[in-house]
Amino acid sequence: MHHSRLCAVLIDCNTPDIDQAANFWAEALGRPVDADHPGTRGNYRMLATPEDEPIVQIQRVSHESRVHLDIETDNIPAEVARLEKLGAQVVDRLERWVVMQASSGQRFCVVRIQRPGFPKNANRWD
Repeated sequence: MHHSRLCAVLIDCNTPDIDQAANFWAEALGRPVDADHPGTRGNYRMLATPEDEPIVQIQRVSHESRVHLDIETDNIPAEVARLEKLGAQVVDRLERWVVMQASSGQRFCVVRIQRPGFPKNANRWD
């Protein structure tokens, strides 16, 4: 048995200026950049988000700009296996997360628990 839930919306930006991109999305979404968040570093900028809502993170990438989702779980291997049974494929296994691709082509990540209150609002999978 394990749990999983939507964790984050990541806005991938192929840009030389991650701060400019983050400021745009902060204004567009009405959420300030959270400069003090530990996730705001290097190629990443976090927007201020209430604890009970998914994280919004802006990240600088070398691939095309897009939006992707993160699914957080208390058991990454079990969640990856569950999603593979649904038709998703593993693209890359990294140290702390797994990049996957749905049969419809969208990429997403399976990550360890990121937000407080887990497993509130999470699905329970047997």
